[in-house]
Formats: sequence, structure tokens, C-alpha cells
Amino acid sequence: MGGLLMAILGGAIALFAYTRIIDKPAMAVVSDSSMTERERDQAQAVLTSFQMQPGQVDFTYAADQTVHAVVHVTTKTTVENPYNPFMEWFYGDRYRGGGSREVPGYGSGVIITTDGYIITNNHVVEDADNIEVTLNDNRKFKAELVGRDPNTDIALLKIKADNLSYLRYGDSDKLNVGEWVLAVGNPFLLGTTVTAGIVSAKGRDLNILDTEYRIESFIQTDAALNPGNSGGALVDTKGLLVGITSAIYSPNGAYAGYSFAIPTGIVKKVVEDLKEFGEVQRALIGVNIRDVSEDDASKQNLSDIRGAVITSVRDGGAAADANLKVDDIITKFDGVSVASASELQAQISRHRPGDKVNISYYRNGKLSTIPITLKNVAGTTEVVTKGMGLGSVFGATFESLGQSDLRTYRLSNGAKIVEINDGWFREQGLRKGSIIISVNGKKVNNAEDIRSATNGSERSLKSIEGLTSDGRYFSYKFGN
Repeated sequence: MGGLLMAILGGAIALFAYTRIIDKPAMAVVSDSSMTERERDQAQAVLTSFQMQPGQVDFTYAADQTVHAVVHVTTKTTVENPYNPFMEWFYGDRYRGGGSREVPGYGSGVIITTDGYIITNNHVVEDADNIEVTLNDNRKFKAELVGRDPNTDIALLKIKADNLSYLRYGDSDKLNVGEWVLAVGNPFLLGTTVTAGIVSAKGRDLNILDTEYRIESFIQTDAALNPGNSGGALVDTKGLLVGITSAIYSPNGAYAGYSFAIPTGIVKKVVEDLKEFGEVQRALIGVNIRDVSEDDASKQNLSDIRGAVITSVRDGGAAADANLKVDDIITKFDGVSVASASELQAQISRHRPGDKVNISYYRNGKLSTIPITLKNVAGTTEVVTKGMGLGSVFGATFESLGQSDLRTYRLSNGAKIVEINDGWFREQGLRKGSIIISVNGKKVNNAEDIRSATNGSERSLKSIEGLTSDGRYFSYKFGN
């Protein structure tokens, strides 16, 4: 009997050992530092290749469609060397500064037609004297600047070529957070480079465009971008263009995990306007807005903290005509729900002056919908043509300073040179970007003011003051 019990006990111990040790399922190794010496000795190197399985994302088609339609954009810009009195004091006239020098720049662009229309960022080509485009097959072309829009950071170029590879527009509105995208551009002068990531967020407002009518509703991704990627393509897995890569969020100027692209919902309309009119047809409702706060929603008895709050209404604008008021909360524009001020701006940007739309808004907790006719910057419904608001005098073309420049330079008035040819201003060494504040002691805001202050004659110029293109003050007097 005792022998039988010992046999049963021994069998139980053996079975326990087998199930707990010998037949133990495989465990994932968390880190090499958790291995025993024996386990480390038994470890083997393995290849990390794998085969694509049905249903897995394949980027090769989208990449192949895109790389041939993305170009390298190089620019040359003439800038003035700042005057340095200290260097002049120690080293003489040779080191006093002044004069000008040529500064190179680079970025990317996206071909959108077979005959050579190319989208890039405004900040890539702004103030450039010369623009060159290099295709993926290394052919080079001089590019013409068709037009640019600082408010959306979009510019349109044209090269003389045919039968080019190009990208078709996708629908950025249908992009979903978590969806795969590719970014294609020319970082660090390396040549065409493809990176992948997912859509991390939509409708981001970064407050990086310093213009009065800026429109920011960026697609945020974690696809790597670096200097030189600006103006490149953001495409979906079908190879359709859904954005123009434009910015990164970084503490040191290099990629730090987040990148941003202008959605094609905004880009497409800007490009169409530049092609057709040479200027963007900016539609306005004539209000200042901000995001809805929890307090705003509570006052209006709203269940969701969504929409855009009107903070001021401009006299004579479209909103004033439609009787919109301060503290109204806009929740829909032309039937499309808007969750934030940036989303409302993005929807407005798709329209032109004269368009009639419906706006849904809350006032005192009550939802209303009204029709509204959009207007342009001048407060009319007219089409804005290229050169409207510009004027030329003495070989230079001037535009009035916008609110952004007035704030930047702390000025109350001024006229900026946007184009300069042979004539009096060029002879004085002034360049594109220079600002004229006064002529003959009279404040000026445009070419007509300059013509009036001189009676239209160069011989009547007695004094002039302003800022050079790099922001240095100057003042000249002529004759007695």
C-alpha cells in the first residue's frame, strides 16, 4: 500500500514538472537586460524582413506615382548687407558693410498639370529674384511666378515643358485621423525623399502666418519633414494629392515628431484663382472670430463646445448686412459644420466674393439660419484683378502696407516696392521690399501719393525717408 502511494505521488510530481516547465508556452523577451547568461548564449540573430500580407498597407504605388511629380525649387534673392559701424571703425571702409549680396534658397514643389504648373509655398519663393526648378530626371527649367498668396502660404509657378508627370487632387476633407499618408520632397538638398506617417489631427491653427487675413487649418502628421520639404506633396495611399507640406513643430529647427500640410481643400481654390485672375479672390464675412469656450457654450445652453464666436463685426461688411452680432456662435457655413474658428476660415476660403451662402448660428440659445452674400477686402462683390491696388511711379511698382507690415515695422503708413525697373528709385540703390514712408515731408501710402508729393516729376524730389528691404531706416535729402 505504501509503495502504491509513493508511486502515485511520484507521478503527480512528474506531471506537475512537465506542465509547468517542459510544456511551458514561449514568452516574449522584454529587453536584452532581462536575459540570463544562458538565455543570452542561446540567442540567435534573425533577419527582420517580412512578406506583405493581404490587407497590409503598401506604399510603393503611391511613392512611384508621386516622386516623378515632385520637383526641387531653388531660388536666388538679393539682400542688402547691413551697415556695421564697428567693423568700419576697426578695419576701415573695406569692412563697413552696405551693398548687396545674393542669398540662395531651396524647397520643393508639386507638378499639377502636364504643361508645367507647379504648386509650392509662398515662403519658398517670396522676394526671390530668380527661381529654378529641377525635375526628378534632373532636367532644369527657369520658373515664372504666376502668383502667390501669403494668407495661405501658397504660390504658383509655371515652367515651359510638356508631357510632365503630375499629381491629381485628392479630397482632404475625407482624410481620417489615423489614415496613412506619404510626404515627398527634397530635404537637406538630398534629392527626392519619401517618408510615411499617419494623419495625427486636422484643422490645426499654428499662428505662424503673419498676415491680416491668414488662413490656417493644417493637416498634422508624423511623417518626417525637414528644411527643403516646404512646398512638397502630402499624398494618400492612392497617390492622390491631399496637402502641400509646409511646416514642422520643432524646438531646434529639425524634425521633432510633428509636421503640417495645407489641405488641398484650401490649395485647390487658391491655385484656380491665381491661374485665372493672378490674384486670390478672398471672400470675407466681415467679422473677427475665435474658438468657442466652455463659458460661451454655457451661456448659449449648448451641449457641445464647438463653433466660432464673433468678437467684432465690421461696418459695411457681409455680416453687418445680414445682422450678425457680437457673441453669436457660428456652427455651420453653407451647410458644413464647423468646430473651430480655423475650420470656419477654411470653409470661407473656398468661396469668392459675390457667392451667396447660408450661415447657421446661435444667439441667446436659439439656432437660426440666414443667407449672406460674401464680399471682398474692399467691401464689394467685384472680382479682384492682378495689380488692383498697385501703382507705378519712377520705375517702381508700389503697394500699400498691410496691417502685418505696419505692426512689424511699427509704422502708421507706408508704400512697399513690389517690383522695380530702371528709374529713379533703382538709381538710389532701393530694391524690392523697400518701404517709402514720406516724400518731400508728406506721408505716402501708395504710388499716387508719391506722384502727388512730387507733381509727377523726379526733379521735384527734395527728400525721402523709409526702410530698406532688411528693415534699416534711411533718410535722403537732395539739392538745397
